[in-house]
Amino acid sequence: MSDPIVDYLEWKKQGGELRARAKQAIEVRFRELLTEAAQLAEAYKEDFGVSLAPPSSVTVFKFKVGAKKPVKKAAPAAASVPAKAPAVAVDPKIVALEKQLAGARKKLEAAQAKGASTKNLEDRIYELEDDLRLATHSV
Repeated sequence: MSDPIVDYLEWKKQGGELRARAKQAIEVRFRELLTEAAQLAEAYKEDFGVSLAPPSSVTVFKFKVGAKKPVKKAAPAAASVPAKAPAVAVDPKIVALEKQLAGARKKLEAAQAKGASTKNLEDRIYELEDDLRLATHSV
């Protein structure tokens, strides 16, 4: 009969190794995609004389680490992007809706953690997502 503590520690070690490999693979793939996107944008500008504008979901995207330590390896990859696309004007209504949606999602998570009723919060999130979807399609 094997010792459950020893089994658990072995499993945890294997999980940590897998997590480290997955993290490295994701970082490499992310850098490859950014590099490829930059090369495509540069080729497009050379061939057609117009810069490609990234989709609004990319320009609005902001990575928030939260309580974790920032990763310093990602900064050189962003700095190596040769061509920077022109900034896309963002509708203030869309920005406001995204902020409201983020706040509602935080409230929902807090309510779920407490075990409180979440029906009203889920409905509010659905309404905000619908408003945001309508606002982005009308732009």
